[in-house]
Amino acid sequence: MRSFGVSRKELEEKGDAVVGDKISESLARSHYVSKAVLLALDGVIGPDGQLDTNRTEVYVPNEFVAEIAARHTNLLFGASVNPYRSDAIERLEWAKAHGAVLVKWIPPIMHIDPDDPHLVPFYRKMVELNLPLLSHTGKERSFSRADEDFGDPDKLRLPLSVGVTVVAAHIASSESYHGERGPDRLARLMREYPNLYTDISALTQVNRHGSLKEALTKPEFSGRLIYGTDFPLINTALVSPWYSFRLSLREKFAIWRTKNPWDRDVLMKHDLGVPTETFERSGRMF
Repeated sequence: MRSFGVSRKELEEKGDAVVGDKISESLARSHYVSKAVLLALDGVIGPDGQLDTNRTEVYVPNEFVAEIAARHTNLLFGASVNPYRSDAIERLEWAKAHGAVLVKWIPPIMHIDPDDPHLVPFYRKMVELNLPLLSHTGKERSFSRADEDFGDPDKLRLPLSVGVTVVAAHIASSESYHGERGPDRLARLMREYPNLYTDISALTQVNRHGSLKEALTKPEFSGRLIYGTDFPLINTALVSPWYSFRLSLREKFAIWRTKNPWDRDVLMKHDLGVPTETFERSGRMF
């Protein structure tokens, strides 16, 4: 709750939507970030095509996020639709009609196989609606259970081949698949598909040491990096300029003294070498 800037009392008195209000307020005070995509998160879907609440740890409904985004000019609606829902296409159309700018997946915890041929109609509808797919790749550490194979970036070949614009989150760091590192598998895909991008969210976290440098120096990622924050984790002890050997003492103090989390994140990534065009690319895409 601290990382979101809210208290238990506020949540009990005003309801969960106060979290979105707080995010909007902190964005309004930022010098560098004008808008953010607020992400919904669909759950696990059972054989009946309905939400399986017994296997779903976190569920953030599209309706909830769309309503918050509609109230704030600096928040955009990031939808989440599990394609195994019996009404997945209708939910996708609803999301687009209500302002969605992308579809968010965490396949390892949503139990989605992105390479499942049954998903082709869903992917075709995404192309028709011009909705990019932001899909987690790499190791998933935030939930108690995860099917890590579904985080393999190579499983994104199917949506890419259908024509979906895909953003592979976190450069597939911190995991290997079939004896090959995630970032290397992602880099190979980059050479094949011009509609593939990756984001730099989470790459300054202490548990992903060296990942940002790799993202910035891998030639295949040049021109394909998208700015992302992994908010609210940028507001926790996982991220600090004091962990970095690549920042000068002056830079560390300047970042540490910056109170706004969005500005602190931008300054840290900028000082670590993220070019201006990477920060601007997400604005153009969404």
